[in-house]
Amino acid sequence: MQIAETITALRTQIKVWRQQNQTIAFVPTMGNLHQGHLSLVAKAQELADKVVVSVFVNPLQFNDATDLAAYPRTLEQDIQQLVSVDCDLLFTPTSEMMYPNGMEAQTTVSVPGMDDKLCGRDRPGHFDGVVTIVNKLFNMVQADIAIFGEKDYQQLLLIKIMVQDLNLPIEIVGSPTYRESSGLAMSSRNQYLTDPQREQAAELYQTLLTVKAQLEQGDQSFDAIQQQAIEHLNNSGFATDYVDIRRADNLEQAKAGEKSLRILLAAKLGQARLIDNIACNLA
Repeated sequence: MQIAETITALRTQIKVWRQQNQTIAFVPTMGNLHQGHLSLVAKAQELADKVVVSVFVNPLQFNDATDLAAYPRTLEQDIQQLVSVDCDLLFTPTSEMMYPNGMEAQTTVSVPGMDDKLCGRDRPGHFDGVVTIVNKLFNMVQADIAIFGEKDYQQLLLIKIMVQDLNLPIEIVGSPTYRESSGLAMSSRNQYLTDPQREQAAELYQTLLTVKAQLEQGDQSFDAIQQQAIEHLNNSGFATDYVDIRRADNLEQAKAGEKSLRILLAAKLGQARLIDNIACNLA
């Protein structure tokens, strides 16, 4: 596996692959890799000749300096994991490289309609930071395909909208959420959990399945279902931000009779803020 530490080195290798008519898939990450990330690499390898992974903890998407400082940096272990799955190239830019004039002077990208709902409502400025850095990385890597996990479903949808709105020449592919045997969605933030909390956190997925079952049985009282799920999680030791039933295509509030739904939740447990979601198709 090659490691590119500069934009010039990255583009030099991309140019070689292009001259060889190789297709390129890209997996952007913030590092601290786990099996969920590696499943994205595997998906990328199925879809393209060469795979590029980036590791960059993006300060622009953190609205909490403490959270940014605490975010785990594990580059040496990340390199070992990527080598083990035959990744072709790892790109490791620095903040100075990504924001040479400082974040305050950075041109930003904003996707309308997402900052007032779900994680956008609870984390102001977060998604502007996400789409800005993803746009910059797309321009640097110039891949044919980019792979994102469905665990961050709002982020996935946001990036798809950005690509469509800005006519970017890249295909966005969502990959199913990778779960532990308990059902807990794999996340770098899971390591903030104690062992008992890790077992407890599996209740998030079970709650999603319960809501889905209620909907599949024909219950259309969305507000009541959501409130019942929130109360259940709060009584189970979580501090719940939301449990929401939304339209799958745009995350607007779902209405009775709609068929393609997404059930999403976010809740705090100990030091960790955890998110998860599942599809619910009633057709």
